[in-house]
Amino acid sequence: MASSNPRILLCNCEKTMRLDAHRIAGLEKDHIIHTQLCRAQMTSFEKALATGEPLLVACTQEAPLFQEIAEERGADQDLSFVNIRERAGWCPASSDPHPKISALLAEALTPVEPAVLHSIDSDGVCLVYGAGQQALDAARALEGRLSVSLLLSDASDILLPSTLEIPVHAGRIRTVAGSLGDFSVTVDGYAQMLPSSRGAPSFALPRDGAKATCSLILDLSGDTPLVSAPAKRDGYVRVDPGAPAAVARALFDLADMVGTFEKPLYVTYDASICVHGRSGKTGCTNCLDACPAGAISSMGREIAIDPGICGGCGSCAAHCPTGAVSYRYPDRRGEIRRLQALIGTYREAGGSNAVLLVHDGQHGGDLINALARFGEGLPGNVLPHAVHSVTSFGHDAVLAATLAGARRIVFLCPPTKAHELDALRMEIELCASLLSGMGYVAADMFTIAVEDDPDRLDGHFALPAPGPAIRPTSVDPVGTKRDVARSAIARLLEGAPSAQDIIALPSHAPYGRIRIAAKGCTLCLACVSACPTAALSDNPDKPQVSLTEAACVQCGLCANTCPEQVITLEARYNATPAAMRPQVLHEEEPATCVSCGKAFGTKASIARIREKLSGKHWMFQRAEQIALIEMCDDCRISAQWEMEDTPLRGGARPRVVTTDDYLALDREALTAEDFLKDS
Repeated sequence: MASSNPRILLCNCEKTMRLDAHRIAGLEKDHIIHTQLCRAQMTSFEKALATGEPLLVACTQEAPLFQEIAEERGADQDLSFVNIRERAGWCPASSDPHPKISALLAEALTPVEPAVLHSIDSDGVCLVYGAGQQALDAARALEGRLSVSLLLSDASDILLPSTLEIPVHAGRIRTVAGSLGDFSVTVDGYAQMLPSSRGAPSFALPRDGAKATCSLILDLSGDTPLVSAPAKRDGYVRVDPGAPAAVARALFDLADMVGTFEKPLYVTYDASICVHGRSGKTGCTNCLDACPAGAISSMGREIAIDPGICGGCGSCAAHCPTGAVSYRYPDRRGEIRRLQALIGTYREAGGSNAVLLVHDGQHGGDLINALARFGEGLPGNVLPHAVHSVTSFGHDAVLAATLAGARRIVFLCPPTKAHELDALRMEIELCASLLSGMGYVAADMFTIAVEDDPDRLDGHFALPAPGPAIRPTSVDPVGTKRDVARSAIARLLEGAPSAQDIIALPSHAPYGRIRIAAKGCTLCLACVSACPTAALSDNPDKPQVSLTEAACVQCGLCANTCPEQVITLEARYNATPAAMRPQVLHEEEPATCVSCGKAFGTKASIARIREKLSGKHWMFQRAEQIALIEMCDDCRISAQWEMEDTPLRGGARPRVVTTDDYLALDREALTAEDFLKDS
């Protein structure tokens, strides 16, 4: 059951929060603020269930209890939860929680299209890889719950049991590919254990390059991880063999990884607008460079994304210049609408100086929880925005949040993911360059906080230096990523204090133009054929190449394709109307055929060819041969045909000997030599 206006149930959690229904946007004047909704006032929740209306309960701590009661009552309406206590209600005494609570409720009420799910099947075949007795004990502990094989990197210090339930092998893993339910393993030095082993295990006939498949891998080797971004690879569990508690936890987790699982498709891919490659040349590699998990591979013209490996960091989508790779957890439209609802409602409810805190649900949620329980909580102007991964933010979302009224945006990232932030840093640098070019103070507007200590969070919430204010408004997030970004930029330019028509951008920016060195360009138009966005175009009536700057994504395919290597890229944002129209980059006078007068090629190109070939090539020695260079295709063929030494025309054909010839001759006098001569 779907509705845009679910009933909201609020509780002040035994009066630990200062809540006034009259000061919370969107609530009726007679709205009841409960004190013990999860205990003494549970009947209020049950009565709300009985109405069949969708419910939004402003409590996440007791969400399991509310869900259990709903199941017992057979309720089937939408039931959702939002945390207003740790995120807003438990705040410094000097803060007014109501604007932020209004904002959090508005964000929770904003509909978001759910991500598509795909199924993963795991048959429970598990490979345990490690050394010594610990690896053997771990493999035996999993046997019975999983189908286990043990691969020993070191077989010393092992006491074999009298009954061995699992197959034991020796070897070193060379490579691992795949993910949960579909791993492929290559092993060097692979050998089976001899059943006659008495003391230490003995192995026979080792071989390299052995291959096997499995659904799960427990890596107790303590060596370098077998896969990139091991924490993101479902089904691959790597723990420190010297940490017994971690090993025990890994065994517990692996035992449940059997059956069919559903995983979100974090990103989608539209090959029709991808600018990765054309005609064997490589252009944009942003997604390949940004993916920490190795889930993206080049397929020549396109890329391929392995959904089993993808962990949903979103760096590929954030850094894609066209939106060919698009984030779906949530989608771009839903994410920007959530941001605008959060920041806009806060502002309309009387809040000011909004600081947007973008954090992932687990790490950021834990720090905010600790800050609220053991400190004063988040400042009243800091708006927490939970996402699956902070690295999913592209410049379109950052600019939309800035336009909505965020004075500062803080991206909170755990130290364990500090190596994944390059794409986010480049998107932030792009936003700062755009805003600086408009005359806004952008130096301190965006920051990345790599923190795991809640006590240090407050140092990141200082407002930027005073400067020209941005007039808050919103954009309709429709169309492609570039459409949304350009809409936000246009709105920011409308009120910009000192906007420049041309804004210089970092070299990695997806906006700009190309330059063509006219002296070396032959107007072969290879660049036009290579351009995947149709930013480059030719003119059927004259030798000319033009650029529509607004369509150029700076992929570099034109420069990589140009045989003369005369094309260079220039990252910039052109705010003038001229960016929307084709602008001539290079043109030349057409050459006309000296025979028929038809236009073909360019004068400069024909002149260069004449200079290089005249008298220097055996085919262009005489004047009549040199004249061929200045003829069109048709006239060149005709002129060659008329030349005495043309290779196009052979010698005179011999006369065909007929029956009449034979009859006219005395057959007895006709010698074999005469016959051959006539033939």
